[in-house]
Amino acid sequence: QVQLVESGGGLVQAGGSLRLSCAASGRTFSSYVMGWFRQAPGKEREFVAAIRRIGGGKYYADSAKGRFTISGDNAKNTVYLQMNSLKPEDTAVYYCAAAATAAWNIMEVTTYHYWGQGTQVTVSS
Repeated sequence: QVQLVESGGGLVQAGGSLRLSCAASGRTFSSYVMGWFRQAPGKEREFVAAIRRIGGGKYYADSAKGRFTISGDNAKNTVYLQMNSLKPEDTAVYYCAAAATAAWNIMEVTTYHYWGQGTQVTVSS
């Protein structure tokens, strides 16, 4: 079992920044991939970014490239999502997720086995 807890969400103005954190506990050695997804009202949950525990490969959605940075601290069992130049369209609940198996389809929701409760990010215009 892996437990995930997100933090760092909040209300910011357009152009501002936030850093989201995801603290993992439990059998964290089973977390091969850590990812961030987001879901806005009335929309499907969409991939934002992911990082592999071994190798550190990073992956980003087109909407995140150049603005968001994912990073991890294995010693602390924590992953981060630094979000800069935020836009109103970034408004969503952001979820941390963990995959217990090395996966090819790293951008797919179904790849992930564990999910946090989510943290709200609201960007005002």
